[in-house]
Amino acid sequence: MANHQSAKKRIRQIQKRRLHNRYYAKTARNAVKALRETSEKEAAMELLPKVTSMLDKLAKNNIIHKNKAANLKSKLTKKVNTL
Repeated sequence: MANHQSAKKRIRQIQKRRLHNRYYAKTARNAVKALRETSEKEAAMELLPKVTSMLDKLAKNNIIHKNKAANLKSKLTKKVNTL
């Protein structure tokens, strides 16, 4: 275990950041799941920009990879267009 004060502080910071990132990643996963389960076109069209924006913000802050965000957005857009 770390003995230096700076190492202990770093551990505290990492734990705090990890919890923060997990919260936003989980929120995004729930939003994607809700959009996938939507069967009405109008509701899906309303949700799509919000979910897209959420994924872009996560990718911008490196919480999820930018390619993962792009793939999710692409698949969700295709799904909404086929409704």
